[in-house]
This record gives sequence, structure tokens and C-alpha cells, in this order.
Amino acid sequence: MNSRSMLRSSVSRRLLRPVADVIDQRIERRVRSEVRRTADRQTPDLARTEQLVRDVELLRHRQLTFELLLGPRGRGISRIVSQGPLQQLHAEVTALSGDRDAAVRNVATAFRLLVSLESLGVGRIAGGTMNICGKLGTVPLLDPPNDDILEIGTLYGLFSAGLVRMMERDGRSPSLTIVDPFAGVQLQPGTAQRPDPSGSPVDEHAVRTNLALAGPAGTAARIQRGFSEDPETRAAVSDRRYGVIVIDGDHSAKGVAQDLEWAEQIAAPGAIVVLDDYGDPNWQGVKEALDAHLKGETRFTFLGKAAHSAYLRAS
Repeated sequence: MNSRSMLRSSVSRRLLRPVADVIDQRIERRVRSEVRRTADRQTPDLARTEQLVRDVELLRHRQLTFELLLGPRGRGISRIVSQGPLQQLHAEVTALSGDRDAAVRNVATAFRLLVSLESLGVGRIAGGTMNICGKLGTVPLLDPPNDDILEIGTLYGLFSAGLVRMMERDGRSPSLTIVDPFAGVQLQPGTAQRPDPSGSPVDEHAVRTNLALAGPAGTAARIQRGFSEDPETRAAVSDRRYGVIVIDGDHSAKGVAQDLEWAEQIAAPGAIVVLDDYGDPNWQGVKEALDAHLKGETRFTFLGKAAHSAYLRAS
């Protein structure tokens, strides 16, 4: 009998069955062990993947909420801050004020104030986030000689409300005067008149509503309707010497030059004059007018700039 016949015989199969069973059991145990190890390796990966999906979904919800609060909808510009521009603004306000701790503090305070005013108010504050925070944060640190403030061009009055509050935070008692034509839309030479991104009309009622957010000093603000170059408008508010003058009206070179000439007459000794959008490539007439003005006979000394605003001090 050959070996193949022996393996096929019933006697051989009975004799070899225990050995085969042992082999089968060992194979089965080995397979089960491998299955368990594979499952153990896959389960953490699956759990991590599911957690990652949940985290991404949560981030999407948070981003949506963040965008609704700080995004451009309803104001035409985002209020989300980047590290680079913020650090640059800190440096510029520090250079103007000489106090880095106060500069960092005031910029942070101004940002929170900006967000709250645009959330509660009618309309918006015109301009970029760093420029607005720079103006709100810097003016109190420059120690104006008195608390009389003149703003030429206010749009919705929200910036004025913010400046009043920042001055009050510094222990001052601001008295605000505003000059604006209240034309229903934002006016600038060379630009098309179109509805504001906020959807709100530019009028005195909106300004009064927003000034009320600043408390009694805002409610008591004096508002003169008209263009700043009109003799009647100037006569109505030239009854005092202002400690702070914010020039944010006509951005043409001619318009800025006229406002600077008027500011020379009504600025108190030591007054701070803020010229908005200085160095902004979209409004080259602003820089052109100030640079030309400073070359002539003037009471103003150029202190420096922060973001897109120039700061002057009157002699």
C-alpha cells in the first residue's frame, strides 16, 4: 500500500483526526487573535475620526456665529482682527503717546467699544477697524487741553459716541459739537451716491439715537446741520476753542485744505487735530492737502500717524 492509499483509508483518518483537530483549533485561535488585534487597531482610529468630524462641525457653528458678529454683512467691512496690523497699531499709538501699556489697553477697549456700538446702534462707523480703534484709543492719551470736541463729518454719529465714552473713561467731561450736512447718504466727491451698506438712512434722527448710547454727554451734543465750508455753519459753532477737532468731512484736497484752515482758527492752544484717512490710497487728496498745509505758516505740528489717521497739535 502506498502512502496516498494509507492517508485515504478509514483507519488512517481515524488515527489522524485528533491531530487535525488540534491543528484546526490552533488555526482558529490564531485567526481570532489576529481579528482582535486588527479591531483594536481600527477602533481608536474610528473613534478619532468621529471626534474630528464633531470638532469640525462645532468649529463651523462657531465660525458662523463669529461671522455674524464681526463679519462684513450690514456694514460693508469685516471687524475681524489680524495679529500683524494689531501689533503695528500698538507700535504707532505707543509712538504717539509714549506709553505702550496704555496704548495696548486703549486699543483693546476701543475694539470692544466699536463692536458694541455697531451691534446696538443705527448704521455703522465708517472706516477700517484699525483706523477706528487708533483714533478712539489715541485721542485721550494725547491729553487735549480741554474737553470741547468738534467732529466735522459724522455719518451716523457712532464714532462720536465712542469718542465721548473713551474720553469719559479717561476721567474727562466731553462736550461734543457735530457738523454734518445729513444728506441721507455718505457724500464724497468723485464717488457715486448709493444706499449705505447698513441699509439705514444717514440723517440727524439716526445720529441722535446713536449719541444716546454715550449717555448724558451724547444726548447733550450740539449738532449743526450744514457743510463745514459754509460761513453760516462755521459762525454757528465758532463760539469756542476746541481741545479736539476730528476732520472727517470732504476728502478732496480742496475740502481738506478748507477744513484745516478753519481748524487753525478754532483750535485751542495745545489742541489735538485728527485728520482721517491720511495716507489711505483711496483718498489721496487728504495727504496732499495736509502735506501742503504743513509747508506753509501754521499753528500745527505733525505728531505722527496711526493706521490711516494723522495727528497734529496746535501751538
